[in-house]
Amino acid sequence: MLKRSTINQSIRIALEIFKRNQLHLPAFAFWSTAQWDQRGHDADEIRDCMLGWDVTDFGWGDFEHIGRTLFTLRNGKHHDARYPKSYAEKLILDPEGQRAPAHFHRSKREDIINRGTGFIVLELTASDPEGNPAGGSLQVAIDGVSRTIRSGSRVQLSPGESICLAPGTIHQFWGEGGNGIVIDGIRYGVSGEVSSVCDDRSDNVFIGGGNRFPELLEDEERAFYLCQEYPAAAELK
Repeated sequence: MLKRSTINQSIRIALEIFKRNQLHLPAFAFWSTAQWDQRGHDADEIRDCMLGWDVTDFGWGDFEHIGRTLFTLRNGKHHDARYPKSYAEKLILDPEGQRAPAHFHRSKREDIINRGTGFIVLELTASDPEGNPAGGSLQVAIDGVSRTIRSGSRVQLSPGESICLAPGTIHQFWGEGGNGIVIDGIRYGVSGEVSSVCDDRSDNVFIGGGNRFPELLEDEERAFYLCQEYPAAAELK
């Protein structure tokens, strides 16, 4: 189970790292739980499209090595005419040594962008029609320049570089070296994601298993709501 204290600390670090990289967040990134409890239907897009903070260990119980702290800035929602955006955008905190499990998306196409000052390293693997890792080669585009790489190989992005990942591409990525900002002995990179609509409840396939939204252990008071935790709209008078 992922501890609330770990979630709170990870969000605090993300706020500091994003600030030092001059990545500015919208106002709702800073809303307290008390403020959220008073929000009416004016904030339904944030609730329904799962914008905001997202911290997970994918059910692995090893957040230091397998985990993610993200902030979703914008998103649409499939089959809901109220939210017609066809795109999504996220910021992702990338501590050295931490990554998501190897996974692919059934339908989402995404650009991963190095938004920080360190390097972002991606390990990319092809998948077969059954969703299993496959050999051979992959066609990728780095800042619009096409490249053919061997399945299972790694690509390094320097600050400002980006790579486009097609649906079905098995991937992991993490921060590594460079001039990444250091807090308490840990070096942090920052990546961005610009993609088609993100449906984290049904579009992820984890190689070796995993839960996108794990069970939480409430060992201290919640500092921020996560994107899957927002209360229903308050009935304001």
